[in-house]
Amino acid sequence: MSVVDDGSVKHPPESAVDQRWKFLVFYLCFYGFMTQIRPGESFITPYLLGADKNFTTVEVTNEITPILSYSYMAVLVPIFLLTDYLRYKPVLVLQSLSHIAIWLLLIFGTSILAMQFMEFFYGITMAARVAYSSYIFSLVTPSHYQRMASYSRSAVLMGVFTSSVLGQLCVTVGGVPFMTLNYVSLGFMLFGLVLTLFLEQPKRSLFFNRSGGPSPLELDRMHPDGCKPAAPAPSRWRRSALFRMLRELGTITKLPQLRLWSLWWIFNSAGYYLMLYYVQLLWNEIYPTTDNRKVYNGGVDAASTLLGAITAFAAGYVKIRWALWSELVIGGVTAFQAGLLLLMSTTSNIWLCYGAYILFRGSYQFLVPIAIFQIATSLSKELCALVFGINTFFATVLKTIITMIISDKRGLGLSVHPQFYVYFAYFTLLAVVYLGAAVCLAVRHRRREVPQEPAFAKELCSPAEEAPGKERSSEPGSVHT
Repeated sequence: MSVVDDGSVKHPPESAVDQRWKFLVFYLCFYGFMTQIRPGESFITPYLLGADKNFTTVEVTNEITPILSYSYMAVLVPIFLLTDYLRYKPVLVLQSLSHIAIWLLLIFGTSILAMQFMEFFYGITMAARVAYSSYIFSLVTPSHYQRMASYSRSAVLMGVFTSSVLGQLCVTVGGVPFMTLNYVSLGFMLFGLVLTLFLEQPKRSLFFNRSGGPSPLELDRMHPDGCKPAAPAPSRWRRSALFRMLRELGTITKLPQLRLWSLWWIFNSAGYYLMLYYVQLLWNEIYPTTDNRKVYNGGVDAASTLLGAITAFAAGYVKIRWALWSELVIGGVTAFQAGLLLLMSTTSNIWLCYGAYILFRGSYQFLVPIAIFQIATSLSKELCALVFGINTFFATVLKTIITMIISDKRGLGLSVHPQFYVYFAYFTLLAVVYLGAAVCLAVRHRRREVPQEPAFAKELCSPAEEAPGKERSSEPGSVHT
């Protein structure tokens, strides 16, 4: 029996549904927070090099750690596709099982092969993060995407911060051995698996499980002037949402701002994660202590996470003409990161190295939300997922190639200090390219500034400053047919 809505009838079922999705979002954020409580994670490298496992620095640097890059690249695409096809929850269960396998191998494994398997499972957990970050889109309506995504991201950052502080307090104040921290981490991972089992299985996802077939509404945003693409062929493949998105990628690659920030994502994130993988080895070489109480990895991770969260939040309030200043901002930040890497490579003071690491992570996290905004501001959520997936894949391929050349024992097999000199040269080269592009753009803008000043100034205003409801201008960050 249907009820006609005359504008005055109340709908109790909608209120119940509203409360339900709020509970699901809260539960997902609680799950994201709890699964980050791994107090032993900040001390894995000193644990492997210490008396508990007694591996050598060469074994950890050139035989164990490189497996992480290889496994991440191998499983990234399959997990990305399975996440959507299986509707998130099975992949989150796989992630929890992989976390349990990591800590079991850390506790009971004694050989290099066991530690290589540990790094393999670590690669699976990293690739499976896409399931958590995209799960929330199946719970809420598009109008809630931005706020709910920030909640889920904040829950993860708070979990990392709490985990790092807890680990550091246990080691420095309580004198807890690294082995005991690993048992505590294993307990939290088992609890995380239990939480995963109670997550609700979504009925829809972005690509393969769209209820009622693919909706054209969001892809129609790509053609605001009414110029719709040609009618799709009758084949099932060409009618699919995935085919339509792949067809739109050809248009996206022609947009300067999207291309610039995608290239930043690929090249800079590859160097960033390589630094993260090997920085604990660098700390151990600079300050090789046998007193666990004087290992401050957890406190440094906590400080860098907190600074990263602050800079990421502050980035949301930066309003400049990104179409004009993007290259200069990226070049300046990258040059700053190159200087920090040089400091980390040359200093013998562990506190200077810690400080440079904290600032490096904070500067990277400052640009991440800007890149997300510049890429996603004019795309549908399906295209955003596809573009971010492609960017992450190419970054992983680049990271793996660099690892094979400079870190793997079958390549150059460099020790950790020479590796950081390579990372310094890599970021210096990126900074030169970005700053050179900024100079070229400034020269071109100078030449056409006088005849096109009014239109150009309006075109370059930040999308955040545009009045809602108005049609976007032809800014390089917007998509038009």
